[in-house]
Amino acid sequence: MSTIKRFLAIMMLVLAAPVLQAADDTSAVDSARESVNELLAKVQELKPYFDSDRERYFAGIEQSLSNFVDFDEVAVGVMARYSEQATREQINRFGEKLKNTLTRFYGAALVGYDGEELVFLPAGRPAPDPEKNTNVRMQISANNSTVELQYTLFLNEAREWKLKNLYLGGINLRRQYFTQFSALMNRYGNDIDQVIDNWQ
Repeated sequence: MSTIKRFLAIMMLVLAAPVLQAADDTSAVDSARESVNELLAKVQELKPYFDSDRERYFAGIEQSLSNFVDFDEVAVGVMARYSEQATREQINRFGEKLKNTLTRFYGAALVGYDGEELVFLPAGRPAPDPEKNTNVRMQISANNSTVELQYTLFLNEAREWKLKNLYLGGINLRRQYFTQFSALMNRYGNDIDQVIDNWQ
């Protein structure tokens, strides 16, 4: 498996960790650190199903991601300015599309995880409103290469940490997907339903 795919695999291991403790109890970083080991055990449990029962495998990955990622919030971020003209139903539907896209793409990469080193980095400058946005940074080392990951968390109304964006080696996932969304909006005459239907 290529170095990039290995990095993507580890990235999803971190993303899927159930970092759900309220800010008053545990910080986002501490919650992530405590959850990774539990998730690694889950991935090992699911691996045999990748070849024998792939739907079962992806269902387990999707469940883990759903515990941590707010896909509606990700959808709003990807839509950016177009979200202002989207209905709540369209945002929910696009969130489901993104859930499926990410589960299938990164779920396949998870199979290649081989215990590469993951190190959480010290927190940088605090966000103006740490409950609205908290950045968690880490480095992954594999095959004599190192890449930095950063994901942006926020506290939802239930005071659970949820992911809303991700950076991999400085690449902004939300911005990458926005480029794709914007191109489809141009192709389909700003018809959001058409864009969602044709999202891959």
